[in-house]
Amino acid sequence: MPRNSTISDSRTAVIIGVLFIFGLVTGVFSVVPVIDGTDYLVKASTDENQVLIGAFSQLLMVVAYVGIPIMLYPILSKHHKGSALGSVAFGIIAGVFIVIGVIILLLLLTLSQEFTKVGALNGLFFETLGELLREGRDLVNHVANTLAFVLAMFLFNYIFYQTKLVPRWLSVLGLIGSTLSIMASLLFMIRIIDLDSTYMMLNIPIAFQQLALSIWLIIKGFNRVERDSVSN
Repeated sequence: MPRNSTISDSRTAVIIGVLFIFGLVTGVFSVVPVIDGTDYLVKASTDENQVLIGAFSQLLMVVAYVGIPIMLYPILSKHHKGSALGSVAFGIIAGVFIVIGVIILLLLLTLSQEFTKVGALNGLFFETLGELLREGRDLVNHVANTLAFVLAMFLFNYIFYQTKLVPRWLSVLGLIGSTLSIMASLLFMIRIIDLDSTYMMLNIPIAFQQLALSIWLIIKGFNRVERDSVSN
């Protein structure tokens, strides 16, 4: 393989690793406890900065969710173009749902601000609308968005497993973690579980794999020997 191509792929691996870490960090900062509390209609407007930081952090996640599969595409398409293209499509879909989640979060902030103006007047209306928005936000963030990006991860980890672009233990962990995360989202969607410890436990393996994969790509990059052989 030409030296310039090897250097280019090494840089791509580092960028992808950084994007994974960036996605994990922004994901942590996108959590908005005040919206998840019981008195969110009162506290959201008083803790406006927390909501805005969460919304901005969530919006930044688009960079990682869309950027990772796009950056991977030139490398993965050499081995399995269909799956590589599918991962890009799911990544873009995830990005769209992230934006929708941000919009709903900002609508909840606006609703809280209006609620503080009218007080108890029309309180039932505000509570009903607020619960609908919170329910919609949970479904967008923890079902639609999660399923889309995890499916993207499943596809490129499948290619990793076939080609050994990264160690197989990493790709196997990614396949298992993706499956568990998909299961968590589906169980939450049909209300068998809530956003509780069970949901979090099912998502820990994929989070750990993302962190481990990011570190591997930054330090080691892709496996050059296996990368040179393109499978049909």
